[in-house]
Formats: sequence, structure tokens, C-alpha cells
Amino acid sequence: MKPALGVSLKILSALAFTLMAATIKLASEHFPTGQLIFFRSAFALVPLVVWLALTDTVVNAVRTHNLKGHLLRSIIGSTGMVLGFSALANLPLTEAVAIGYAAPLLVVVLAALLLRETVRAYRWSAVAVGLVGVLIMLSPRLGSEALTEGASLGALFGIGAAFCTAGATIQVRRLTATERTGAIVFYFSAVTTLIGLSTVFFGWVTPTLPQLAVLVAIGILGGIGQILLTESYRWADASLVAPFEYTTMIWATLLGWFVFGQWPEQAVIAGAVLVTASGIFVIYRERKLGLERRKEVEMSSQRPG
Repeated sequence: MKPALGVSLKILSALAFTLMAATIKLASEHFPTGQLIFFRSAFALVPLVVWLALTDTVVNAVRTHNLKGHLLRSIIGSTGMVLGFSALANLPLTEAVAIGYAAPLLVVVLAALLLRETVRAYRWSAVAVGLVGVLIMLSPRLGSEALTEGASLGALFGIGAAFCTAGATIQVRRLTATERTGAIVFYFSAVTTLIGLSTVFFGWVTPTLPQLAVLVAIGILGGIGQILLTESYRWADASLVAPFEYTTMIWATLLGWFVFGQWPEQAVIAGAVLVTASGIFVIYRERKLGLERRKEVEMSSQRPG
């Protein structure tokens, strides 16, 4: 184990995914969501397949005992992509990223309801505090002015995307009973590529060469981020690495300021602090309950967007 390496890889994965989100936000002004999903998924396969080949896990990536389970996980994930990309199009980057932090808290709720997992008072309390933080983040989007600007709709898309991410995580927990991580990652990318491609009939925009480079970069960044994320759990305990997911807020704030000229509102910052603290506490409690290995598998295969 090399904890410093694991944490460094996790921080770099957070940067890669935030750069991907910023690129999606830029591209959403010119291209339909289905087209973005295709490029996000198809070109993510390039670094993923190379990585699987180098680690001698290609065979394991295509071998499956539960194709229906992969399809369900992919449908949930692609729905999350549609909602998440729509949130990025309608919200400041920092705000869209912060709302996504609700997903780990919603996983706790869905695990109790769907998987019948025992969730005790500590984690329920953390979820409650975190959801209050989400409401605080949403408060600037509840007024009539925000509704006119479409930001309220963007916030709803963000919450919907968080629910889908949580639902995909629950499905991943079911898949891990019979499936390897490589298979879960590969089939998700392959199926969502086909789903994105099917939208070509609804009208795609022919990109210029610079725009094509941007679209390809979305997928490459996603694939690299996935590899860095998975490798980070190889070198350090999940309970140590997972909290560094929240460094995406640092990257999102910097990119939002320098690229889009947007600075997060005070309510968004306050709410994000509450949600982040709650998420870290949930991770801590899961460590106490001996769930590090399951967290490793989930985090290495749940990135839908």
C-alpha cells in the first residue's frame, strides 16, 4: 500500500472529471445531449480498453453472468447522464458539481429501502444534515427570477442526476455479487455508447474540427478519470481515498471563475460544506462498519457522467 500515491491519483481523477464536466458545459451550448453522451462514452472506451489490455483484464471485462443487470445499470446511468448534462447547461459549474454531492447520501436511503441494509442513527443523522445542505444550495433557485432564467429547472435536473447516480450505485452493489469491476465499467461504457448513438435520428450537429477535438476530449477525460479513480483504490484504503472526491469543489470553483466568470453564491458554499461534511461522516461510519472493500468496487465503477 502507498497511501500518498493513492490520494494523489484520487485528486487527479477528481481534476479529470471536473475538466470533463467543464468541457461538457461548454459543448452543451452547441450540441444535443444525446450526441454528448455518445462522445462521452465512446471515446472513454479508448483509454479504458488500453488500460484493461495492459493489466491483462480484457477477458474479464467482457465476461459476464448478468447481462440484464448491466443493461439496467446502463439505463439508469445514461438517464443520469442526460439529467447531469442538462444541469451543467443550466447551472454554474460549481453549483452543478455541489448538488451532485447528494448522491452518496441518497445511496444510504436507497440501500435501506431496496437492499434492506441496516442504517443506524448516526448515518441517518448525517443524511438528514446533508439533505438540509442540499436545500440550502437550492434556495437561490426557488425564486421567480431564477425560474425565468431556467436555473430552477437546472437544479431539478441536478437532483434527478444525483438520484440516478445513487440508483446506479445500488445496482452496482448487486452486480458485484457475480461481476468483476472491469466488466461493470466496460459494459456501462459500451451500452451508453449505443444509447447515445441511437439519438442520431433526432438530429445531431456536424462539428467543426476544433469542436470535434472538444467532443473527443470529453470521452478521453472521462476514461482517464476512471482509470485514475480505479488505480487510486489499488494503492490506498477506500476510507482514506474516498473523501478526496470532494476536491472536485476546488477544481470546479477555479474553473468556474477562470473559464465561465462565475463565483458560487454564499448559499451554495454553505450548503456544499454541510453536504461534504455529511458525506465524509458517512464514509467514516462505513469504515467503522467494515465496508471498505465494497466502497472500493462501487467508487471504481459508478461514474455515469
